[in-house]
Amino acid sequence: MELGISSFGEIKPEGVSGGARASFLAMQELIAEARLADQTGLDVFALGEHHRPDFIISSPEVALAGIASVTEHIRLSSSVTVLSSADPVRTFQQFATLDLISGGRAEIMAGRGSFTESFPLFGFSLSDYDQLYIEKLQMLMEINENEILTWKGKYRAPVSNRGVYPRPYQAALPIWIAAGGTPASAVRAGKLGLPLIVAILGGRPSQFVPFMNLYKKAAEEAGHDLSKLQFGINSQLYIAENSDQAADEFWPSYETLMNRVGRDRGWQPITREQFEYLRLPDGPLFVGSVQEVTDKILHQHKLFGHTRFLGQLVKGYIEPEKVLRCIELFGTRVAPAVRAALGKMSS
Repeated sequence: MELGISSFGEIKPEGVSGGARASFLAMQELIAEARLADQTGLDVFALGEHHRPDFIISSPEVALAGIASVTEHIRLSSSVTVLSSADPVRTFQQFATLDLISGGRAEIMAGRGSFTESFPLFGFSLSDYDQLYIEKLQMLMEINENEILTWKGKYRAPVSNRGVYPRPYQAALPIWIAAGGTPASAVRAGKLGLPLIVAILGGRPSQFVPFMNLYKKAAEEAGHDLSKLQFGINSQLYIAENSDQAADEFWPSYETLMNRVGRDRGWQPITREQFEYLRLPDGPLFVGSVQEVTDKILHQHKLFGHTRFLGQLVKGYIEPEKVLRCIELFGTRVAPAVRAALGKMSS
């Protein structure tokens, strides 16, 4: 199983049109986190695209290109690229450039995004939410498979017999479908034979087993080799020396994030009691000691047999050195324990 980190680059909104000092420091912290993830042997570092004042990553591929220059082995992915409001030609070009910079470590996680700010920002209608994504995913796959593109769709100007450059260092860019649990997403990824990653941020993980089974069924019916399918999970993660320390350090940032998002979506404010419930062994939050997080990853592997796990950092009010310690514990203690246990299961 591949193990990695994902981040959205949370910041406290600065409300400035220049001199964004806090954003500069947050970006330097992200680069340091990626460097440490690489040094500790983690497999993936992923950045998610947002267009809000409380996140600094609007262009994952640009930030990842900076990270590529200070890392050697770790795979570099978006988590996600909001493909519905992007241009597939430009998206491919930017990630192909990242692939050349990194020596073949670039990936795209293509999704529709958990927020909608990018649609009016780039001139798209939310009424076309689903169809934009379907059409643009098809176009991106076509570009990935063919140097010369001829394309006609509804939401973008046609292309006739044009080359799309540069081409990546890899034979083709890995394209993952990123989903939140919608059955149609599982079926789409299965039919296309694409890797699928699902964000499990709430509810019991066991509730997502039918989602994975739907993905496999759609892939099998489309004639794809099930042994080659890749299925990933993205869940929020924080590790400290002991369980209580992890919870106490993570809770202020988690409470702030969830209640900020909740106000936009009409949710009730989250309580500490609910948070502790989500931390239980069968809950979605990977917040605890090294042993607790190791056990939870292995427990979910029994449910899903997934090939990738990404721990999503929620930093907010956590000091940078504590975030780095979390990554260090993940890379040097959790990851080796998980790999050893899975190796014994497969032998």
